[in-house]
Amino acid sequence: MLTARRRVPLLDYFGVPYEVDEAIEAGSQDGSLCEVALLQNGAAARKIVWPAATRPKLPAPSRIGSSTLFAAVAPEDACAAWLNRIGSNWEVLIDIYGPDGARSAAIWRDERGNVFLPFDPNQAIAAVLSEQYRRAGRSSPAAVARAFAAGAYYRVRPVVPRKLQIAARRIFVRAQARAVFPAWPIEPSLHDLYDILLRLFTGFVQRPLPYLAPWPAPYKWALVLTHDVETYEGYLELDRLRRIEVELGFRSAWNFVPRRYEVDDRVVRELNAEGHEVGVHGLYHDGRDLASQKLLETRLPEMHAFAQRWNAVGFRSPALRRSAELMPLLGFEYDSSYPDTDPHGPDGGGCCSWLPFMIEDLVELPVTLPQDHTIFEILRIDSSAWHEKTRYLRDRGGMALLLTHPDYMLDTERLRAYDEFLRTFATDGTVWKALPREVSAWWRRRSASRLVLDHGRWTVEGEAAGEAAVAFCEPGAALPS
Repeated sequence: MLTARRRVPLLDYFGVPYEVDEAIEAGSQDGSLCEVALLQNGAAARKIVWPAATRPKLPAPSRIGSSTLFAAVAPEDACAAWLNRIGSNWEVLIDIYGPDGARSAAIWRDERGNVFLPFDPNQAIAAVLSEQYRRAGRSSPAAVARAFAAGAYYRVRPVVPRKLQIAARRIFVRAQARAVFPAWPIEPSLHDLYDILLRLFTGFVQRPLPYLAPWPAPYKWALVLTHDVETYEGYLELDRLRRIEVELGFRSAWNFVPRRYEVDDRVVRELNAEGHEVGVHGLYHDGRDLASQKLLETRLPEMHAFAQRWNAVGFRSPALRRSAELMPLLGFEYDSSYPDTDPHGPDGGGCCSWLPFMIEDLVELPVTLPQDHTIFEILRIDSSAWHEKTRYLRDRGGMALLLTHPDYMLDTERLRAYDEFLRTFATDGTVWKALPREVSAWWRRRSASRLVLDHGRWTVEGEAAGEAAVAFCEPGAALPS
């Protein structure tokens, strides 16, 4: 049985069974260290230990295997002092490399199987999910200047001709594309780090490590279709995409802008009756809903009124403008405003996750496929990016969440590309073709469930019992050298 002195977000996220016992003997006798112990006959047989992060400011990134690591890495002299108190005969398990490319630290394992991490995995994960990494090693004036430039663009955009907007975005994109992290169209660092940490725990317990599968049985991955309807012209043309989806057995979410154009209640009823869903896409589509808490609180009552009118439970911020501090105030069941990686968007960055996650009590559903506007309008490339990344996400058990706009999907070639994309995966028996609200509800049920050992067999107890699957991380998987 795994036992910890405090909650371990990594284990909670994957549903790995463990107990919290604040009275557990701290073998290190050091309050600055966190630990998870494997108990045998009531005593700690071995432990995984790491220093608790205390500094909110992130240093420049390190590298561990193929993963970019945003966390404070303890200096080797401090590690040596801790190692001497925890165990003996330590050996390097995984090297960690600093910003200059030179080896700076390591993950260690001793003769008893104890493991020591020189960084706090909880800090490393949170730094990516909340995009704190965007400030790592950078001056705050630079971040302020970027935010000001993006805000200024959205204030003047309504009076800027469409062709000039696109030209400006293409120039801006060339500058954004020089960002090293996150890579586009795929940034695997966060999930590679998950893999490293789960393999460490598997090797630590020396048996298959059970966890809650991310998708309800029998599905192995999810494909989620969403549309942001930005203009009245797009609203009038939504049937072009809708017909393609219905013919192939798909349903999708349509996010409308309440105060930019009139939405007929009959259209909303038809979409809901046909099995689609409707969401709220900001209030005016001016990119300012999350500009400040005061403005958000001013706009929320009207957005909530339209959500109730439309039976909407989801929110999508225009242009994927977002704020980790303000998102929990939205009051919706889910949000879908974080891309996993998007150097081409106004905010850049991304959460690097292709699975849902919680922002306090809000389910976040990341946009994980390149937007139609990005590939067709900004980069002027074809739809192969959709196919390639979806196959990648399928192979890694992720969520392929696509955002398209009826405003831009008007010509025959783009509609043909959308049809071809959906046909490619329509008959895949492993995919969950789900609505965002279904994924959100599932993730809440999954989060409210746990694994229990019943007569030598792991079973699911809680709200997802009967639909959740038990998965295992097998011992012996290779770790990065």
